[in-house]
Amino acid sequence: MSTSVTRQTFDEVMVPNYSPADVIPVRGLGSRWWDQQGREYVDFAGGIAVTVLGHANPVMIKALDEQAQKLWHLSNVVTNEPALKLAQRLTELTFAERVFFCNSGGEANEAAFKLARRWGSTNFGPQKHTIIAFDNAFHGRTLFTVCVGGQPKYTQGFEPLPGGIQHLPFNDVAALEAAMNDQVCAVVMEPIQGEGGLIPATPEFAQAARALCDKHKALLVFDEVQTGNGRTGTLYAYEQLGVTPDVMTTAKGLGGGFPIGAMLTTAEIAKALAFGTHGSTYGGNPLACAVAGAVLEEVCKPELIANVQARSQQLKGGLAELSTRHGLFGPPRGNGLLVGVTVADSWRGKAKAIVNAALAEGLWLLVAGPDVLRFAPALNITQTDIDDGLQRLDRVLALLAAAPSS
Repeated sequence: MSTSVTRQTFDEVMVPNYSPADVIPVRGLGSRWWDQQGREYVDFAGGIAVTVLGHANPVMIKALDEQAQKLWHLSNVVTNEPALKLAQRLTELTFAERVFFCNSGGEANEAAFKLARRWGSTNFGPQKHTIIAFDNAFHGRTLFTVCVGGQPKYTQGFEPLPGGIQHLPFNDVAALEAAMNDQVCAVVMEPIQGEGGLIPATPEFAQAARALCDKHKALLVFDEVQTGNGRTGTLYAYEQLGVTPDVMTTAKGLGGGFPIGAMLTTAEIAKALAFGTHGSTYGGNPLACAVAGAVLEEVCKPELIANVQARSQQLKGGLAELSTRHGLFGPPRGNGLLVGVTVADSWRGKAKAIVNAALAEGLWLLVAGPDVLRFAPALNITQTDIDDGLQRLDRVLALLAAAPSS
């Protein structure tokens, strides 16, 4: 077997559902990583809002190493200490009383949507099955979750699609009021639409959704896969909206890079997923739960949350200055270290071109659709790393502004 791999190897051996960059990272430390040629990059992407403690974090390494010498896998036929400890801690820190573990955000949302359907059917009858979701939402890549997500590009070619799902404009209270009825089993929303362009839910909209769910006996489901685990400046974003959901999903930053997802809910609602109704072979894996437990304790430290808020101000301030200086994008939005900017009209549809140019300059960014640049660095990123990344972005924007047609 060959030990030498390049970007071309991807095209030769991988299914072509991705189109990764030409560079191949081989090592990371904190908020920087290095490619095969030894070139250094500042990481403003965080593995798509995943590596909340950066790369090669010693706390995570210690937790993984200690658990690796005990138990790796058991399945759900028996339980394990790391899973129970993590579930116990999550219920202490949130509204929830019950936890279901899985391996990703998509799986967590799949569990939440199945719970909502079964809860409606069990308590009110099969007619209570409608799920209301919102345009431009993103909830995962399973067939069920892409259908609940409000982006048709992810469902094209996979028809026939599951029914009983209605999409509405986001932050439109009147539209939600008009659509709600007693056949709705759940309203599903992101506190900040991530893939849809970093659009925050207004407190008024979230509070109206809560009131309408109460009125029509429906579940309010918050998808906090991207916004959770300290990302927005509180442990979970629902804390900033003045509402408490009935069901919440989390993943991404929960494991800091180790695959894990979770669905959280109350004891009463959890009864709908009785024995045998749902499962996951790897869900609650001891390795994943041990790492996630260590990550959660770090994220809960006041000094880390303070850093999120301070670095958020620094990042937003720097982006606002770059916006004024170069005119390639508008003012920043978002909470904590989940920040987005909409590109100028002359760059509409070409946000990825800016990301590619930034990568060539040693800076890793993300897009959130074709018109939005997304920033989701580690929560413990330093002031120095933010400054360095903004300086690199400044150079990129200067080059692009000088040749806007490129």
